[in-house]
Amino acid sequence: MFGTQSKRDLALELQAQIPILRPSIHARRANLTVKFQDLYGFTVEGNVDDVNVLNEVREKVRQQGRVWWALEASKGANWYLQPQVSSISEGIVLKSSLKLSALANAITLKKLIRKGIPPVLRPKVWFSLSGAAKKKSTVPESYYNDLTKAVEGKVTPATRQIDHDLPRTFPGHPWLDTPEGHAALRRVLVGYSFRDSDVGYCQGLNYVAALLLLVMKTEEDAFWMLAVLLENVLVNDCYTNNLSGCHVEQRVFKDLLAKKCPRIATHLEALEFDVSLVATEWFLCLFSKSLPSETTLRVWDVLFYEGAKVLFHVALAIFKMKEEELLLTHQVGDIINILQRTTHHLFDPDELLTVRQALICSSTFLLFCIFSCIFPHYLWRNELKSNRPSSGNKLDRTSFPFVLSQHLYEFGL
Repeated sequence: MFGTQSKRDLALELQAQIPILRPSIHARRANLTVKFQDLYGFTVEGNVDDVNVLNEVREKVRQQGRVWWALEASKGANWYLQPQVSSISEGIVLKSSLKLSALANAITLKKLIRKGIPPVLRPKVWFSLSGAAKKKSTVPESYYNDLTKAVEGKVTPATRQIDHDLPRTFPGHPWLDTPEGHAALRRVLVGYSFRDSDVGYCQGLNYVAALLLLVMKTEEDAFWMLAVLLENVLVNDCYTNNLSGCHVEQRVFKDLLAKKCPRIATHLEALEFDVSLVATEWFLCLFSKSLPSETTLRVWDVLFYEGAKVLFHVALAIFKMKEEELLLTHQVGDIINILQRTTHHLFDPDELLTVRQALICSSTFLLFCIFSCIFPHYLWRNELKSNRPSSGNKLDRTSFPFVLSQHLYEFGL
């Protein structure tokens, strides 16, 4: 009996020393780096735990796909296109003839989109719900082909900058970084630069258009998705020469960060850290340079359905996720390193979007977004447009009542 007890004690003592004598399995896995291609051809580099996260995410995608297919089988292939709410560009007015079934579809659709659109359905759903299909239907069917032929060979400051940026757009990608990929991306970007001379071309659009090409499969559909993004979804003037819309976004985000993450905002201010150092790229590239591709596309799923406010939510969520670690920093470089490391390894979209959802559930946050952010936006835009001719008796789409009604709908109030 005594001998048995001694062996047991010895075994327990040796077991207690194992973490000291040999690195844990978790530690060894964390140090093992692997590389592989994701669904969209991007090279992913991470440890074994990251691979496990990606496998779990892909299983969730398959499960979500089954939900979408079941709904298509029961409700019809285009059930999500039933009348819901008139588009933002039409004044945000709830249709009086809205049926309960359509309202139920709208609620179901929002929940489904927040959980992710299956990759195989993403092109169709994006094109329909974003307004791209409607925008395309307003012009002749040959519009894109005619446009690309008409501008072929023309040289402008925009085309020169596009040519300079093509090789720097996702270098190493098996399709984008090829002559064929460069040519397709160039046609989309050059075509849009002639469609909207106020925007022309701005660095950042190359990454957005490139990812749209990978998702939408065709140049023409990618072109119309880019058009609806710049003309309907995003804040106006984000990509114009003076980047006035981008400046508005930075001011809004700084105010939001102070409201929702006051400890972080105070700490960053003490270190003289300007959030635009990271947020400018996030907003101009719509996170396509920062987040893994599938996480970026999950953000875009919500962006195309709920609007530009999603960009602020996601940016806030990134800071919120690393709040405690950021508060321990003493240098600007440390802050940038933490945020870059965090975004590059956010392989689980649900982790990010769950924090985002928690942030927007507060009614105080919603009211703050509208009255503290949208009203300054209105004042800023009117200041920029003060020299423009009056719109007469027409409803000014930048007037505060219109902007307010728009964002009341967008924020779900």
